[in-house]
Amino acid sequence: MTQDIYLYLIGTAGSGKSTLSHTYYEWAQIQGIDAILVNLDPGAENLPYTPDVDIRDWISLKEVMDVHGLGPNGAQIACADMLALNTDDVKESISSFKTDFVICDTPGQLELFVFRQSGPFIIKTLNPGRSMIAYLIDHVLAKNPSAFVSHLLLSLSTQLRMGIPQMNLLSKADLLTTEETDQVVEWSINPESLQNAFMQQQQSVYNQVNEQIARLLCDFPFAESLIPVSQKDFKGIEDMYTMIQLLFEGGEDTQRD
Repeated sequence: MTQDIYLYLIGTAGSGKSTLSHTYYEWAQIQGIDAILVNLDPGAENLPYTPDVDIRDWISLKEVMDVHGLGPNGAQIACADMLALNTDDVKESISSFKTDFVICDTPGQLELFVFRQSGPFIIKTLNPGRSMIAYLIDHVLAKNPSAFVSHLLLSLSTQLRMGIPQMNLLSKADLLTTEETDQVVEWSINPESLQNAFMQQQQSVYNQVNEQIARLLCDFPFAESLIPVSQKDFKGIEDMYTMIQLLFEGGEDTQRD
């Protein structure tokens, strides 16, 4: 392999980005695939893994709060903007590793990475041609058709904003029943089933709007890539890997020993 593949885990707060980052890393180690973990969240606490590269080595949320007299929210925004200033240091640190995969765990609040300038700048600076987003859809919200459509809108906004390939993941799928998981996956690939779900709810102008949005969103190919994943038994990790391989290696499994 000539270049690393960068995988960015992005999703709303509590969607399981850090846990999935660790799970993917553990699976890669078992498979003999070299990977490193990069934490890009300056405000992260109690990570389930030890990062190989950690933005907290350069940016301290507490220090920003103390020095600038900011509250937690203001400091998070300031730290997000400071990410861009330390991109070269992060890049240099990553380059010291000879690895196949760079797993990037992004800030807990999606908007801090996606909708501010630092996120797109980091992706562009590190390796945009070998980068992919894994967008996590929260398993709890996914069970509701309106919330599911809202997640798809955020997913589409993320893809448009970042401009790199993306796959959608149904996170913590082991906490859903098989029927619930199948229903959400069906919604992602079948606009009629999602529209029927709205019809079964109390009729309102909002449901009509959601139906129209659902029909539009399901026309985008990214919706077809919804993969149920979880930490338990590495559910869906092999499918994630396969999708990455199809994108960057033409389907050839060049990573395993």
